[in-house]
Amino acid sequence: MRSITALLFLFGLGLIAADTSALRPLTDLTGQYQGFAGGLYSGGKSVRPAAHEVSGLALAKTVQPLDADGRPSADGRVVLLSAGMSNTTQEFSMFKQLADREPTKHARLVIVDGAQGAMTAAVIQSADTQRGAQYWSVVDQRLQLAGVTRAQVQVAWIKQANAGPNQGFPRYAQMLQADLGNIVRLMKSRFPNLKLCYLSSRTYGGYATTTLNPEPYAYESGFSVKWLIERQLQGDAELNFDAGKGVVKAPWLSWGPYLWANGATKRADGFAYEESDFGADGTHPSQSGRMKVAQLLLKFFTTDTTAKSWFVKP
Repeated sequence: MRSITALLFLFGLGLIAADTSALRPLTDLTGQYQGFAGGLYSGGKSVRPAAHEVSGLALAKTVQPLDADGRPSADGRVVLLSAGMSNTTQEFSMFKQLADREPTKHARLVIVDGAQGAMTAAVIQSADTQRGAQYWSVVDQRLQLAGVTRAQVQVAWIKQANAGPNQGFPRYAQMLQADLGNIVRLMKSRFPNLKLCYLSSRTYGGYATTTLNPEPYAYESGFSVKWLIERQLQGDAELNFDAGKGVVKAPWLSWGPYLWANGATKRADGFAYEESDFGADGTHPSQSGRMKVAQLLLKFFTTDTTAKSWFVKP
């Protein structure tokens, strides 16, 4: 239940807390949300489509240590890079701490956090604007500090949103989908050996005390990811990852861990958020919230069929 302090804060700002009682995680949604089907993938399913699974497995087998120029080398590196905003860096940096201590992690795998505060999807979708150029310049600096290069980036995790949404549904989700499409294409152009890209949507926003990215927008960002992946599954040439089908413009796209849960109401898999999992603004994660997401990421990369071959040591 929302704390009295948070409610007073909301009322003091003239904000009304969103009623999320009717929202169902996409993984548990068997019906529709405002006319759109649930599930992480088409047909209301949350299992990766068989043909896409085959493509992902084939690409995962090609992920191998590369030298600084992108050539196969036993002494090379495989880079897993994150891209996103403040929530993303807070959660991924915690994941990196866990993963770097994980005894099963592949010795040639280097994890680099490229996410940065205030760098929303609308900002980082282009490297031609001042702030966009700043974001990608910092990413390059972090790669350099980690002793790796752009040519060694082969896998990415993206978690993004936009600040202060007010467009309603489905307009906001469609705009975020377009931004995400631009981001994955830009990343493929900057990281030529990027093969696999996993995406996650927002965590719960029902405890939010600001308009930064509250509900139901946090929930609806899941449709942005779902629709983007569906476009690739439908053969959109602008998201093509298969050299046999034309010019490669994007990496192979798939869901990473699904992060949204309706507050303290447990999902079918038992996952949930307490108010204590968020900071004072109800949007950014507390230490416990960061740990929850970090653990989901670690479980995903160590068990997913397209990830464990390069994440886990032989």
